[in-house]
Amino acid sequence: MTFFNAPDFWSIPNSLNGKVLAPIGALVSWITIRRMSRAGKRVGAAVICIGNPTVGGAGKTPTVIVFLEQLKRKHARPFALTRGYGGSLRGPVQVDLSKHDVRTVGDEALLLARVAPTIVSHNRLAGAQMAVALGATHIVMDDGFQSPGLVKNATLLVVDAEAGIGNGLTIPAGPLRARFRDQLERADALLVVGDGPAERGLPNSRRKPILRAHMEPDAETIKRLFGQNVIAFAGIGRPDKFFNTLTDNGVHVVQQHAFPDHHPYTVAQVASMVERAHFRQLKLVTTAKDYARLQRPAFAAFKDMIEVLPVRLKFDDPTEVDAIIRNAEVRSMLFQPPEPATPVETLAEPQAAAETPPAEPAPPQQAAQSGPFTG
Repeated sequence: MTFFNAPDFWSIPNSLNGKVLAPIGALVSWITIRRMSRAGKRVGAAVICIGNPTVGGAGKTPTVIVFLEQLKRKHARPFALTRGYGGSLRGPVQVDLSKHDVRTVGDEALLLARVAPTIVSHNRLAGAQMAVALGATHIVMDDGFQSPGLVKNATLLVVDAEAGIGNGLTIPAGPLRARFRDQLERADALLVVGDGPAERGLPNSRRKPILRAHMEPDAETIKRLFGQNVIAFAGIGRPDKFFNTLTDNGVHVVQQHAFPDHHPYTVAQVASMVERAHFRQLKLVTTAKDYARLQRPAFAAFKDMIEVLPVRLKFDDPTEVDAIIRNAEVRSMLFQPPEPATPVETLAEPQAAAETPPAEPAPPQQAAQSGPFTG
């Protein structure tokens, strides 16, 4: 996640800035992979991690929502687990939509809490333990792939097909959190969202499946906006993706305002855009994630003046979601620690030795039969 606009050279291969900063990026990559190699702890629920090899948005939160909704259809009790980027609470705390806002838990937590119980926690292990204590059967992590404290039973790395992995270098030389191949080796699959040229340049591993998905805008909202002139604003990982979605669906974007991911809007900023739209008789349109940041009393006067375009992520092959869930469940059951043994009761004081009959000699033990899980 970023609170700044990514520098242009992050998307340009062989740039001078990238080459100068590459040695620092290599060190960051080494430190990150070394940290990821630490042993984590398990919890009593199946843990599915939706991660991102780069900083910035690629579609993690919509992917998490897909898994939460599918698990609910299966009558499970899934919890979302997020760090709460942009919020002040470190947690662990369960999101309460009647009490928390973007300042306390961040925008993504508010979106997730509308779908399933959501825990905000900077410490992922502590957050997962709280979810289990509250009855979670499954935990779906929004980010945290590079965090080693909690053992994940299934991991999915999400990449945007247009942005890809940028120049292929690690921060600060590029957008990667660590070398891509090293991250992919620790994941179960790669999910490519959308269509774009960057997908063809992705390094791959023959052992890792590549899944595909696309974002679909809400049909009813598009119907209302079709042919309309609008002012669009977005503070997400890739605002241009939102603007292109509007244009591709017949909406005329007269002005566009791009803000950094998780941008904390001020009343003056929103008031200025509302006034501009009203003066020019244009509609003001934004994303659901941005709108979540406007759910404070200070923005109440503007809420009815802003149109929201919801989007949903759809897997090209929906059965892949079930396959990942099954893998997580199987691994969770296989590697759960055994139940503690029942304590042996203290035997009564033996009677006099003369009254104790001599013990029969023990028959020789047979070798244990080998099985699929015997050591």
